[in-house]
Amino acid sequence: MIIERLSGTRGAADLGWLRSKHTFSFGNYHDPAWMGFGPLRVINDDRVAPGGGFAPHRHANMEIISVVLDGALAHKDSSGNAGVIRAGDVQWMSAGHGIEHSEYNDSDAQPVHFLQLWIQPDRLNAEPAYGQRHFDPDARRARWAVLVSPDGEDDSLAIRQQAWLRASRLHADDTVPTVLDPSRRYWLHVAAGEVRLGERVLQAGDALGFVDEDIAINVQGIAETSDVLLFDLPA
Repeated sequence: MIIERLSGTRGAADLGWLRSKHTFSFGNYHDPAWMGFGPLRVINDDRVAPGGGFAPHRHANMEIISVVLDGALAHKDSSGNAGVIRAGDVQWMSAGHGIEHSEYNDSDAQPVHFLQLWIQPDRLNAEPAYGQRHFDPDARRARWAVLVSPDGEDDSLAIRQQAWLRASRLHADDTVPTVLDPSRRYWLHVAAGEVRLGERVLQAGDALGFVDEDIAINVQGIAETSDVLLFDLPA
């Protein structure tokens, strides 16, 4: 089964300082048909205005991953972690038994654009944990680079779930293949640009879910530069 989720069908929020598109139900946007995809619970496409941000708030038992596409995002949490993540950086926060954190645009002049991703963990009430890495987008041109994994392979961020997040950057006519394992499920999300997969053309914010599919897929870049994410998830 292939599930299509087009950008224009996503939920939306506009708080002035925040403009967000929600792939799955989140906050005031609730759609019983879109509650998540396996343990993948949230994909929020967030744009935060200069000086804006999320005031301190609490989470528990969720793996929260932030992928910065443009600008800079400042982080602070109750475990003493603090820092700024910029384009090309990936941040992981395992909320564990509970953690309070805040995120703010680190600039008073430029907006920040990032993806907020939530994955349900495979264990409950663990100690909170935090990490961040820089992944050069040009180093993953036309190849899948591992951003997060269960064991930190290839210097990725190790999360508490049997899940992998891979990313690829494609220039026009670049291609990146992968073979799907029918015992897993996959979610392909276009973060930026425009790509082709078979007869489908996918634009920024579009996504496809794959369940029980035993096929090879080939993603081809159409735009000058496109960024795609592939979630490899337990069934």
